Amino acid sequence: MKTVLSSKTRTIVLGPDEPFVIIGERINPTNRKKLAEELRRFDFSRVKSDAIAQVKAGAHMLDVNAGIPGADEPGMLKGAVQAVMEVVDAPISIDSSTPEALEAALPAYAGKALVNSVTGEDEVLERLLPLVKKHGAAVIGIANDDTGISNDPHERLRIARKIVERAADHGIPRENVLIDPLCMPIGANHEFGRVTFETMRLVREELGVNMSVGAGNVGFGLPDRPPLTTSFILLGMQVGLTASITNALEPEIYKMILAGDLMLGRDPFGKKWNAHFRKVSAGKAGARPDSQQTSPVTPSSPRA
Repeated sequence: MKTVLSSKTRTIVLGPDEPFVIIGERINPTNRKKLAEELRRFDFSRVKSDAIAQVKAGAHMLDVNAGIPGADEPGMLKGAVQAVMEVVDAPISIDSSTPEALEAALPAYAGKALVNSVTGEDEVLERLLPLVKKHGAAVIGIANDDTGISNDPHERLRIARKIVERAADHGIPRENVLIDPLCMPIGANHEFGRVTFETMRLVREELGVNMSVGAGNVGFGLPDRPPLTTSFILLGMQVGLTASITNALEPEIYKMILAGDLMLGRDPFGKKWNAHFRKVSAGKAGARPDSQQTSPVTPSSPRA
């Protein structure tokens, strides 16, 4: 099953046989005091620079969040979406569960957006799914409801199925629903990874829909988080994960996703892997003093 998302000039396809989609997570004021202060002033200069940096680093899409308690989220979210469209052509994941904010931002977006996100709670589904349908967007459904987050993969599957079925009731086709199987901090419970991977397997086999997850959550509270994020994504790719909201600015994460695509047959003849290697090699060669540029670059020398 394929999910198609787009900006005004660029299309992204998610699917089990498609390259993994990286959704850049940086445009989010949570724990970013300076960004929050700028958003409150409707200053979108940092939003623009973050957008440019993430796309340059390899993000295929960008998540845009303007959720600041007590602030004008509809106005800020609309302004942030417009600011991103001014500087990059990457499709956007509009990150809000506030109807007023979505009503402001979705009409301002030129393309087919991804709404992040809805849960399995009846009230949330009835409040947000009509907006998703109205604006022709796709949506991420998180596999929890008003009972909380279950550690039973079959319970998460039940909620995921409910979201897919309720979306269909609102005229949203299955291919326009992504499921978030929930990534929880592995430092809090060593079983959390296994539970999520089993949920992914069940969602793939039972529902066949695409999946996205906030992979960076897995290492919360632990040191040296990038290897944990990359391990989580690589293991997830094998059981149906097709996208992740993650830190595109971390070179190791991007490189290992490229490696995963190559190993799973999603990078024919290693074209993307080789292109990335040449790009990194050229950048390192250009950064050396002239006296050090006489030796050729060999495949074993660069490290991204």
